[in-house]
Amino acid sequence: MGKNSSSAQAERLLNDIYMDLFLSHIHREQTKKRLWELIDIALDEKDESTFNRLTDELMKVEDN
Repeated sequence: MGKNSSSAQAERLLNDIYMDLFLSHIHREQTKKRLWELIDIALDEKDESTFNRLTDELMKVEDN
């Protein structure tokens, strides 16, 4: 019985890890999409400082 309980705990831990990885991936992709949208707006408005700031943020997100 101890082994089954231990296996169940290990499986739950693995599921938690996979869920965290999945949610992190989704968050990163949404952040990148939003940054691209904001970069497009900055380009349309010829806002160089915002463009530079947003592209720096995007590079940081993509490095992770």
